[in-house]
Formats: sequence, structure tokens, C-alpha cells
Amino acid sequence: MGEIKKIPAVLLIIAAFSHSRALLAEAKERATAHFGPLYKESPEFSVDEFTHYYEKEMGLDLIKQLWCFENLVDPGELASIKVMTNSWESDFPAESGAQRPVNLDPGYIDLGKLILASTKDHAHRIYLQQGIFAETTLMYRHKQWQSLAWTYPDYQSPGYLAFLTDCREYLHRKRVLAMNESP
Repeated sequence: MGEIKKIPAVLLIIAAFSHSRALLAEAKERATAHFGPLYKESPEFSVDEFTHYYEKEMGLDLIKQLWCFENLVDPGELASIKVMTNSWESDFPAESGAQRPVNLDPGYIDLGKLILASTKDHAHRIYLQQGIFAETTLMYRHKQWQSLAWTYPDYQSPGYLAFLTDCREYLHRKRVLAMNESP
């Protein structure tokens, strides 16, 4: 019989996008008030460069940022975090013709993978709870991120991969430090 072990905490990330920098700043303020300070935020990326999926609901010229938080979280909390960020989205009033002015997609980085949460089921997604699914979006093997058949194009881009690598290295340093501090 396999031994049940304590699962190490992981690094929370939120992919946030909007047509408005002011709304992104407001969403970031709410997220940091709840999850603590950011370790790092990515540069701004253009959503339109990779997909037009959100145009009808959110409009054009969407700006996306990835936020990586300093504090580690229990990976078992991903579903409740996604439910929370979805409720935050509904707090932003529709404006500029956008039905959904802000999109907040949480996930986490572990040393071997990037996991993203979703409300949409698909063959490669695993049901968690509360209507939330999780997918392995990237795997970390042979000292680099590797995409999968379903990995979104933006998560395969050099800018995203560089950001995620930095965040993964931060997680590794935090875990090494914690191991050295434990008795």
C-alpha cells in the first residue's frame, strides 16, 4: 500500500487580462490583499496576438499579465481559489461594451508542472470540486518547460516561459531554504 504523504505547498499564479490597465490594477490590489504580496508580475502581453476567443465577451486590445505570489498555497485549494476569482470578476461592472471587463485565471507552479484551473470540462481535465477542473498546462522536464497537445499558444511563447521559469526557480529556492531551516 502506498504511503499518504503531506503535499508540499505550491506557488500561486493568476493570469489576469482586461482592456483596461486601471481594472487590472484594481484586480491586482484585491488579489494581493487576499493572497499577500507578489513575488513578481510579468510584463504586459497582448491577448489578441494569440487568440480572438474573448473578443465578443471582452472586446479588443486585451492586456494580459501573470502574477506570481510570494506566499505558497496548498494545491488542494485551487478549486476554491478559482471560485473566488470568478466571484471577483462579477464585481467589475460591464463597461466600454465589454460584458466581462476582467478575466482572472488562477493556477499554480510546482517543480514539475504548471496547473491551471478552469470551469470548462474536457478530456484532459480532471474534476476537482465546486464545478472546477484542473489541467496540466506545461510540464517541466530536462530543465525546460514542455508544452502538451492542449497547451495554449501564449503559454508556449518565450515571454511566458521565461516568466514561469523565474517563478519556478523562486519556488525551488523557497523549498531549499525551508528544508535547511527545519530541524
